[in-house]
Amino acid sequence: MTDATSEGNFYVAGRAGERSPAPPRSGARAVRLTPERLPAGLRLLGPVLVVLAWEAASRLGLLSPATLTAPSTALATGYQMFSDGSLLPHLLASAGRAYSGLFLGVLAGVVLALLSGLTRTGEALIDGLVQIKRAVPTLALIPLVIIWLGIGEAMKVFLIFTAVLVPVYINTHAALRGIDIGHIELARTLGLSRGEFIRHVALPGALPGFFVSLRLAVALCWTALVVLELINTQTGIGYLMNRARDWGQTDIIVVGIIIYAVLGLVSDAVVRAVEAKVLSYRRSLGS
Repeated sequence: MTDATSEGNFYVAGRAGERSPAPPRSGARAVRLTPERLPAGLRLLGPVLVVLAWEAASRLGLLSPATLTAPSTALATGYQMFSDGSLLPHLLASAGRAYSGLFLGVLAGVVLALLSGLTRTGEALIDGLVQIKRAVPTLALIPLVIIWLGIGEAMKVFLIFTAVLVPVYINTHAALRGIDIGHIELARTLGLSRGEFIRHVALPGALPGFFVSLRLAVALCWTALVVLELINTQTGIGYLMNRARDWGQTDIIVVGIIIYAVLGLVSDAVVRAVEAKVLSYRRSLGS
């Protein structure tokens, strides 16, 4: 073999005229530029440390139960509420509202992103409206939506739907517009139809952005629900927390916070698992 030099880099001659980068110089250690893949479960390290510090502060008397109950006390209260059947109906009511709004918002966001990202007419009619909605807080729409839909379940699901739609649209639309022009030229060269292009190029190319938006949407649907369940509601985790506030029951309030946190973490973990499965072909930082 002979060494060759190209633009200041050293190469080792290979088979069939190929050149590969020369190995590191003697004594030099390879520097890892990216983090290793995080073992399963270690994403919970931060929350676990916070809970342990919280429990320690409560046991040492640094936190008064009237101000913030200990996690162990809240868990005991939650178990008792679950055992006597007073918690499950409220949990199911909250989950029904949150996931109904999430499903409708994700579906509408993806459809609007496809229409806006792949057609000039769609972009002209849709993009400006979504950008306006992005600038208007969802909670600012509550008075108007109450006039339209009343103060029942439809109002709550609709507002969760509007909160979820925006991040799904923004990220999916950006992913569509970020598809490499080379893929588009290749699709044209292969003679793909419009439908085949959308199915084989546009949708796969938009998946990374879609999964980012889905993780944001899952968090937003629960965030919006916390506030909405304070409005003329007789069921739901938010209703339990609001009633507990009137009676100074901090343990029940913490039970509600823990439920929201657990549901958010579980939902995010499910989205991550689906993303890893669907995008298993992709090699990226931390994978």
